[in-house]
Amino acid sequence: MGLSIYNIKKWAKMFAGKSVLHVDQSMGQAFTVGELKGYFNDLTQKVLMQPEYVDSGEFPTVKTEQGEDILFPVAIFQYGLGCWDLYQLNNDTRYEKKFIACADWALEMQEPNGAWNNFFFAYPKNPYGAMAQGEATSVLVRAWSVTKEDKYLVAAKRAADFMLKSVENGGNSQYTENGLVLLEYTHLPAVLNGWIFSLFGLYDLCLACDEEKYKDALDKTLRTLEKTMPKFDCGYWSNYDLDNHIASPFYHHLHVAQMNALACITGNDLYKEYSLKWRKEEENKIKKFRATLVKGYQKIRN
Repeated sequence: MGLSIYNIKKWAKMFAGKSVLHVDQSMGQAFTVGELKGYFNDLTQKVLMQPEYVDSGEFPTVKTEQGEDILFPVAIFQYGLGCWDLYQLNNDTRYEKKFIACADWALEMQEPNGAWNNFFFAYPKNPYGAMAQGEATSVLVRAWSVTKEDKYLVAAKRAADFMLKSVENGGNSQYTENGLVLLEYTHLPAVLNGWIFSLFGLYDLCLACDEEKYKDALDKTLRTLEKTMPKFDCGYWSNYDLDNHIASPFYHHLHVAQMNALACITGNDLYKEYSLKWRKEEENKIKKFRATLVKGYQKIRN
């Protein structure tokens, strides 16, 4: 990712809070521990910033660096989860209908191996990622919960099964002596937010079905994440990944919300401690300015 006009505009929108890909994602307004109700993070702004898609048969697109408008699976899954939360909050069936449309799109686009070709436009040799699999799973199990149609639950299990295959076998999981890492990008070091969104999908699937292999995988990756958390802390801010790339203010704020959600579903005080620590750093203007400078330097250097 170099210093191009495209990337300068993208970063400017992100820092200004005007990027639909980087909206405020605090704790979900309808999130309820142990139930398939609201999503963990608030994705409603993904919908409210693009309301024209709610009543249409179309789905939101994203623009590639080459200027092409594409259907990006993660963007559609997040749009669906935003619609789901708006339905939970307002009981507006327009949002429920659009949510089901997103779930049906997921069914249609799921490949025979259980995956979605998420990064076809950027990494054609490594197109599959755990975050897409996890968020699709969260969409599909909610569609199953409201329709009771088994096709959604079957697809969710296929999504999780693919995600839990090792990278060496074409999947998204890294099995090491330390445990199980869920990889947003299978050719790059682990990304914190992507890992967490992936395990959120496993958590949701465990609420929908009582199968030990998913419970075991969730427990294993949670224990691995707990051991890895110190590597995602640079001392005054959070790291985006295990390659010591510092998080942008957007991702740092997202990390705070994800830590809160993890504390809720696990009861593990470690995540609450990181949430409180990172929130204080977010509120510290000097630390935030320092992190922003470092992030800008890393972006230019890379």
